[in-house]
Amino acid sequence: MKCKRAWISGRVQGVAFRAYTRAQAEALGLRGHARNLPDGRVEVLACGEEHALEALLRWLEVGPPAARVDSVRVDDASADDCPPGFRVG
Repeated sequence: MKCKRAWISGRVQGVAFRAYTRAQAEALGLRGHARNLPDGRVEVLACGEEHALEALLRWLEVGPPAARVDSVRVDDASADDCPPGFRVG
């Protein structure tokens, strides 16, 4: 299992970005979370098969219809940080 943490900037709060991300992640069989940050970004932690992670990361570059993604920064993450299921916080 691989894990990635992504920080998404742009118009990503107040546009159901986290809910859409959860739906995408669950459809791909990923665990993790999506949460709003105080600076206006969304943080996504996702763990699972590499091909599923790559698909989610590609989706994060676009996001849901009402969002505008300006940038996505991605780093490796530890599986120890990954909760069961996929949570929105």
